[in-house]
Amino acid sequence: MIVSRRNTLLCASVLGMGALSSVAHAATESTHTSSHVRHKTVTHGPVRSAATPATTTPVSVARPVAAPQFSAPVAVNRSHAVRSIDSGTQESVVVTGSALSTSNNQNANPVQIVTSKQIEQTGINTLGDYLQRLPSVGSSGTTNSQTNNTAGVSCTDIRNLGKSRVLVLIDGKRAAIDGSSSCFDLNTINIHQVASVEILKDGGSELYGADAVSGVINIKLKHNLDDANLTVRGGITDRGDGQSGMISGYKGWNFDHGRGNVTVSGSYMTQSGIRQNSRDWANPVVSGLIAPGGSPTYGSSIPTAGRFITDTADNVPNGDGSFHNFSKKDRYNYGNDQSLTNSLQDATLSFDAHYDVNRHFTPYGNFLYSHRNSNTQMAPIPVSGSIYPSTLPVAITIPGSAPYNSLGEDATMYKRMGEWGDRVSQTATDTYTAKIGASGDITHGWKYDLSYTYGWNQVMSQTSGVGNYSKLLQSYGLSAEEPGNPDSALVYNPSICTAAAGCTLSNPFNKLSPQAADYSNYTSHDHYYYQLRDLNLRINNNHVAHMPWKNGGDLGIALGMEHRGEQLAYHPDALVESGQTLTNSASYTGGGFNVTEGYLEGKATLLHNAFLAKDLTIDGQGRYSSYNTFGSTKNWKASINWAPVQDIRFRATLGTSYRQPNVYELYGGQSLGYASATDPCDSGQVGTYGSLTPIVAANCAKQGINSSNFVSASSSQVPTLFGGNPKLKPETGRTYTFGTTVTPRWIPGLSASVEYWHYTLKNMISYLSSQYIMNQCYTGANTSYCNDITRVGSTNQLNSVTALYGNIGGLKTSGIDFDLDYRIRVTSRDVLTLSNNFQQLVSYLQQNELGGKWYNYAGRMFYQNGTGNPRVRDYATVGWQHGAIGVTYMMSYMGGMRWNDSETDVTRSASGRIKTPGIFSHDVTVTYRWKKWNFEAGVNNLLDKKPPFVSGGTDNSAAALYGNLYMGRNVFLQAGVNF
Repeated sequence: MIVSRRNTLLCASVLGMGALSSVAHAATESTHTSSHVRHKTVTHGPVRSAATPATTTPVSVARPVAAPQFSAPVAVNRSHAVRSIDSGTQESVVVTGSALSTSNNQNANPVQIVTSKQIEQTGINTLGDYLQRLPSVGSSGTTNSQTNNTAGVSCTDIRNLGKSRVLVLIDGKRAAIDGSSSCFDLNTINIHQVASVEILKDGGSELYGADAVSGVINIKLKHNLDDANLTVRGGITDRGDGQSGMISGYKGWNFDHGRGNVTVSGSYMTQSGIRQNSRDWANPVVSGLIAPGGSPTYGSSIPTAGRFITDTADNVPNGDGSFHNFSKKDRYNYGNDQSLTNSLQDATLSFDAHYDVNRHFTPYGNFLYSHRNSNTQMAPIPVSGSIYPSTLPVAITIPGSAPYNSLGEDATMYKRMGEWGDRVSQTATDTYTAKIGASGDITHGWKYDLSYTYGWNQVMSQTSGVGNYSKLLQSYGLSAEEPGNPDSALVYNPSICTAAAGCTLSNPFNKLSPQAADYSNYTSHDHYYYQLRDLNLRINNNHVAHMPWKNGGDLGIALGMEHRGEQLAYHPDALVESGQTLTNSASYTGGGFNVTEGYLEGKATLLHNAFLAKDLTIDGQGRYSSYNTFGSTKNWKASINWAPVQDIRFRATLGTSYRQPNVYELYGGQSLGYASATDPCDSGQVGTYGSLTPIVAANCAKQGINSSNFVSASSSQVPTLFGGNPKLKPETGRTYTFGTTVTPRWIPGLSASVEYWHYTLKNMISYLSSQYIMNQCYTGANTSYCNDITRVGSTNQLNSVTALYGNIGGLKTSGIDFDLDYRIRVTSRDVLTLSNNFQQLVSYLQQNELGGKWYNYAGRMFYQNGTGNPRVRDYATVGWQHGAIGVTYMMSYMGGMRWNDSETDVTRSASGRIKTPGIFSHDVTVTYRWKKWNFEAGVNNLLDKKPPFVSGGTDNSAAALYGNLYMGRNVFLQAGVNF
């Protein structure tokens, strides 16, 4: 239920902007089938969105966009009814969510359409950064603003259901994903090549396959171009950093009197990263919650001088042979070393061709290639010992008898290796997707589209400063008393260094000499490979039969088959695989699956132009899938679309989903990461558990930890083992939506819609946060999670937390979408367009273990990992066009969220701050068109809004939610020319 405060916000956003609305103008090509765009130019007028009520105004198809246009955007961002202003010839179009075309917009599925103009006018360089603005797009994906997003991948998701549950298509067909992250990388798409993006905000597994649990994002590219364009863009922040640049162009040729076409396009984009210490809100980094009246704790508890923990003291070297006890002032501020946003360079190249031999046979081909380099920087690596399953010593406990140990007793070392320098990750990614096929008429209205797609992705990454653990021990003259036993004690044996070429005997209580640092430093190299093979046959007929009663409509049928294979392989660095580095040891992992599927869709218009039934259409979809790994399954979907009169339409859908684990979740390599989390046994954190504090303290004591004075060496970044799990089982789900659209004839250009949506998942595939696992263990809620936590026996410091993919339980989420669009012709030369997207999250219930407790995460932020589920999100635009000049204002709002640790809300007794406030951001763009030239200038984050503070993050905020604010105020200029 929407409370009064949210109603106030909604009314303010609506009334303050008038009756927010716009007219849909989509540049889209007429098609024969549900996916492949047949490249024949039609110039009948604008396209209306999928759910427009049946009116006397027909659906028509616009000429393919031949060049970026920079006038004020005409929003086609609704799934809902938008009346066409111009009449034209009746023409059928296929909208994502159905394999059948329609002239009456009888598709009951909620589909949001975004045009190229809307994307380009924001000044962003990648499609992923634009989609993050939309209320229906969640925070579980990654964008270019994501801190320490080392691969430079831009993922997305719908409704916060996860990046693995949304299917991204290119012109209705699958494409290669990024093997290192299991998602389609939106950075591989040149934004100037995008004609429109259709977002199915409803389950689509019945028509598109297992990945389409939360919905489908169909990126439609520009085809059949017969001119040329060159566009240049540059941008910079008002602080003089974050420079970006892009050059993009295409050239198209028609031949044989327009029967054939070849189009070539390419782009190059560069974006410099931003250092974390260049933003005062991000540095120094606050670690953990700040108790009421208390002072913040900054940075990491592992300093470059090191900590040497004995039975009686926690020693920090002074550099002169003496020591002092560890305190807050010794903590290491890693914010001085990290990059806040990625440095990125991306080049794309595409080739598109077709030839109409006759109406029965149009062969076509498409090739997309992307090469990306990304760089990110992290603080020097902390050293504490090996990570399972390495057989090297799990702790560096320096014997009291070692000649350099002036403490005179065994001391366990925790040290940040500044001598090795910052960890710099460089990733090179190559992705290509090649598609060949043919489409045409069969007979009597039956049409076909047969295609084969081959995709390939290769990710090659290297990370400097990870360290060779074996050589570091050699440099210290330390060897295991029992080689091969990770729990073995260390003994002082200087001969292992003196006998090794290049080794310089070193004192662990001092800094390494340059020669010793070079000897033990190491740069790791990892490789991911992904392969897609997809054979696809689609057949449809929109007019198989006519209903045999008065006012009956047509029956349409679509059917098809698909055979798909996906493979993934991970090749770790050889030294990492042997367990000799300071990351976890890893081994080759790889595998894949094949699936053969068939689908059937039937759409029947039961009544048309009847009393109280201007349009009554039902649709049924079904899909059978047979996997070589998980057997067979069936999915179905039913929908109804009813317009009692021309001005209002009601629609509803009900469907099922089945998702097998993808190749990354099954076979992705296991790797070590440093998750944002706090050790429950730390003296500064045990008191934040409220009434459970005595239980937590008691469970820590059972492991020999005195939580009243224990200082964790992993106070804010816990070593966590992530990766694939070949024992995963499929997940199932059910989705339903219902809503209404109003397009009153007495207010031309106005469209208003309301949509309720609900998703249910069972046996959900995910991984739990490190904090949740530790909380479950130490609060006693589920002690089985204690098996996933390892500690160093001599000091009880955390060694690692294991958080692999698993079938964790279930999820139920629901919400309401409210959209308004309005286009007003003020004068013969002035047009005002207004648009508003509003999402109200009603519930987000998650079950973190099979048969376990349900947690309501609606309006909650998981402050340790920087993701969350705001109850309210809004995106509004106002555009004014006066001849060749246009101005656009854009506003984004994200509601406030209560901090949560995956189990309970943070209370006032535990922290002075317990939530983030609601955040508004504002952008402005000005455009000018002169002859064949288009100019554009804009300011993003006009008021220089800073991201809100989030405790426990690696940068004092949450990049997945507020990444668009990380750069601060930034400006851009763009110029394009057609020739």
